[in-house]
Amino acid sequence: MENDEEAKRLDIKTDPDAVKEQALWFGIGPGVRVLDVGCGPGKTTALLHDLVGPDGEAVGVDIAENRIRYARSFYSERPGINFQVRDIRLPMSDLGQFDFIWVRFVLEYYRNGAIDIIKNISANLKPGGCICLLDLDYNCLSHWELPALMESILIKAMLRLQDSYNFDLYAGRKFYAHLYDLGFEDISLNIMPHHLIYGELQASDEFNWIKKLEIGSKKIPDVFKVYPGGSEKFLTDFKTFFRDPRRFTYSPLILCKGRKPLHERIK
Repeated sequence: MENDEEAKRLDIKTDPDAVKEQALWFGIGPGVRVLDVGCGPGKTTALLHDLVGPDGEAVGVDIAENRIRYARSFYSERPGINFQVRDIRLPMSDLGQFDFIWVRFVLEYYRNGAIDIIKNISANLKPGGCICLLDLDYNCLSHWELPALMESILIKAMLRLQDSYNFDLYAGRKFYAHLYDLGFEDISLNIMPHHLIYGELQASDEFNWIKKLEIGSKKIPDVFKVYPGGSEKFLTDFKTFFRDPRRFTYSPLILCKGRKPLHERIK
């Protein structure tokens, strides 16, 4: 999804009420230190900072320099919040240790390597601290009543992104096994809707979905060649479908938390 408008898309799509509801389920509250891994444009980091309060700290890290610049421009005016450019596949020992590590909509981009990232960032988690994993399952593929040809093209497109760009359509369902295999304790899961779109379309949902399709279709143009009119006609037809208040679209969000053992290393 790397493009000039990605920071804007991520910022617009972030629902403050949903983030805070999710954070409270994980137990994030006043006075704790939280690391936001793959923080993007920083909006979620700022929302987490609201919860930890003046006695806590929220640190956001992201590999994209342009998104960190965006985060610093919009969300770094308060004490107790800062942003760093980091590759989460590499050690980050200089950041210290945290009570919570938050990983939301990140591991879907690492179909291969997700468990290695979890293990790496766990070095920054205090013994007894909580890791917070959030991601989608069956990503982008649940629409009713999408015409059969459009649905088949969309499935092929998502599978191509999975095979060619290490994208994971099923990131969320793997979290329990990842934490189990790494030796985390007190693992708990929850599931809630992330997309639940019916009736009149909100502008934020339209921008988010159409932008995803625009960028994705440019990466895999050959998938759309079999569609009459190519990728441009597919986008036009999808907009027509998506703007129809009869349409129903949803995506399940899986939340998984685990506690780092007090006396044992993560495997």
